[in-house]
Amino acid sequence: MPSEVIFDTASLRSEIAELESHTNQPGFWDSPSEAQATMRKIAALKDRVEPYERLRKALDDIEELRSLVELEKESDLAMAKEIERLTTAFLRDLDEFELRTLLGGEHDASNAIIEIGAGAGGTEACDWARMLFRMYARWAERKGFDFELLSETPGDVTGYRNVAFKISGPYAYGYLRSEHGVHRLVRISPFDAAGKRHTSFAVVNVMPEVAESDVNIAPEDLKIETYRSSGAGGQHVNKTESAIRITHLPTNIVVTCQNERSQHKNRSTAMTILVARLAELERHKSEDTLRQLRGDLTSADWGRQIRSYVLQPYSLVKDLRTNFETGNVQAVLDGEIDELIGAFLRHR
Repeated sequence: MPSEVIFDTASLRSEIAELESHTNQPGFWDSPSEAQATMRKIAALKDRVEPYERLRKALDDIEELRSLVELEKESDLAMAKEIERLTTAFLRDLDEFELRTLLGGEHDASNAIIEIGAGAGGTEACDWARMLFRMYARWAERKGFDFELLSETPGDVTGYRNVAFKISGPYAYGYLRSEHGVHRLVRISPFDAAGKRHTSFAVVNVMPEVAESDVNIAPEDLKIETYRSSGAGGQHVNKTESAIRITHLPTNIVVTCQNERSQHKNRSTAMTILVARLAELERHKSEDTLRQLRGDLTSADWGRQIRSYVLQPYSLVKDLRTNFETGNVQAVLDGEIDELIGAFLRHR
């Protein structure tokens, strides 16, 4: 079959075996970041091969059942329903596999680091950032991916001014880079006693997780400061300088983290985010992206939106890049964004 030539499972299996042999070599874990990168590559390759092999088996099972029906030359309702069930599942998995074939970018197989910043809209925007945070957490849960909060700056009343988190799973970045940009919400504000309609914005910045060894950062280019954390945290708040602020002097990128009581953990998290931002900056030299990556993510406004979520006076989510739209806004906010992601990947 032509697909056998296009999708060379034998070569991929050979590459997996070669990489797995390296993992058994002495000293493999001497460099944890490189070892983890190798393990992620193995997982990504398996994630390409195994779905294809499952599809081949599923198709063979369907064909075998069809052949049995033809041989018996009788209508078997139970068997017909089983063929229908298997065919529906096969087409769903085939659609998912098709999307995977569109994820061939250098870092598409990587984990995703996401930052959400509240834009225009004050308390409304902070709450909108919280809603988006929940949407991606639910999406990760549906996919069986790991979700880890990295840092947060709460809003004055509710939600987040800024929040950063990591989603770990095969091709997490490849899928979620479709979310990079400004998201607009229109709804009746729960914070407005007059019940007026409000428009809010939040900017979503999506970056691949990159090993620190893959980015050249000179120690003298970093300004590392400690300060007392603020916000929730009980008796330890403001008593120890565990919060970390790292400034990359050549680019003036600033990353802060105060989530943990441990200064060491906060520094590690801040470096993870900084490395991801610098790697993203290397790939995107345009002035527009540079502005988005610098400092706090607050450049969310009308002219930069990628997607609109309208709750009132009607229900509609519309992606302005692909023109894909759906009226089931609540399902989208509950993490059902695969159709939006798929439309973006096919549109590119």
